[in-house]
Amino acid sequence: MALSKKPVTGMKDILPEEMQIRDYVISVIKETYGKFGFTSIETPCVENIANLSNKQGGENEKLIFKILKRGEKLKLESAQCENDLVDGGLRYDLTVPLVRYYSNHANELPSPFKALQMGNVWRADRPQRGRYRQFMQCDIDILGEPSNLAEIELILATTTTIGKLGFKNFQIRINDRQILKAMAAYSGFPEESYDDVFITLDKMDKIGPEGVESELLADGFAKESVDKYLELFKGIEAAENGLDYLMGKLDGFLEEEVMTGLKEIMESVSATKSADFALVFDPTLVRGMSYYTGTIFEIAMPEFGGSCGGGGRYDKMVGNFTGNNVPACGFSIGFERIILLLMESGFKVPTQPAKVAYLIEKGIGGEELCQVIAQAQEERKNGKQVLVVRMNKNKKFQKEQLLKDGYEEFKDFYKNPLK
Repeated sequence: MALSKKPVTGMKDILPEEMQIRDYVISVIKETYGKFGFTSIETPCVENIANLSNKQGGENEKLIFKILKRGEKLKLESAQCENDLVDGGLRYDLTVPLVRYYSNHANELPSPFKALQMGNVWRADRPQRGRYRQFMQCDIDILGEPSNLAEIELILATTTTIGKLGFKNFQIRINDRQILKAMAAYSGFPEESYDDVFITLDKMDKIGPEGVESELLADGFAKESVDKYLELFKGIEAAENGLDYLMGKLDGFLEEEVMTGLKEIMESVSATKSADFALVFDPTLVRGMSYYTGTIFEIAMPEFGGSCGGGGRYDKMVGNFTGNNVPACGFSIGFERIILLLMESGFKVPTQPAKVAYLIEKGIGGEELCQVIAQAQEERKNGKQVLVVRMNKNKKFQKEQLLKDGYEEFKDFYKNPLK
């Protein structure tokens, strides 16, 4: 059987043109986040299957690439269930590995700890535009900071980075899980059904209020509760200030400090931002991960027509590992979608060194070759990017390809200088 040249479905080979942009974006991310005090870390791509399937990863737990036990531990004949066969999995995000990492090294880390983590993750998802089964994630997290300073710093660091990459007129949508729960409680939904209500609410931008109403009624919820719930959203839309409107409506269902805290985040970010974006309160924002406990946020870009990143507060996740809760908040950039938008816009990496190609006739060797390479080394010392290659028979086509790669200066070296 012939070997396949194509990558596995949902994964891709990255050509040099895209790789150059990816490297540039990574450098901008690391430099910018570094100025905000974030420290780079790295975790393994494989995690214990129990950590990955602890009912906090939402729908992503259905998309885990699971790893069979190895050697003598793999007993196919006596296996009764999947757990007898599987002990690990490829990470589906960077948050679970980070929390395990922090739980294991907390005594060696500063408090609060500001972490930057970049790496590939894997999800057995349905591939589509901007969505792959293997993709790079870029996360910043602050652990050990209970105040909304964490949210403010995360939003400012992320938007500053996106702004440096040339994006404008995007939105940061913001909400709070406690507000979502208070709205559900006010409407009369049973507490054990909140997650089901939120799953339907999360579809609001796709199916509209009528679609949300139909789904909630089809799921067996009381019409009185559904009507009361949707009236809240109509009231927010009509109100001059949605937060103030909700503060009045949810009195007795929501602590005032939740609203005042969200207001402070929005006012502080809006007053000190350096990028061109709008910070918008969105009561329909849910975020799929059940580990979120408070503030949640998402990046919306008109060019993409969807989310290009998001995050929120997850104060109880460390406690699952250590027994002691630690305040934690994070923000993830949709790295692959950012790259897609840059590629589609014809983005060129700025401030590249001059690129020179030395084309050497195949007969040149020995001392002559050393002289050519020495000349190339001298140009490299002076800041130029020098490619030394042998001439092809079709030199014209070779130069055309090099021009596409950004080489604008050519030096030809022949064994016979009169050529």
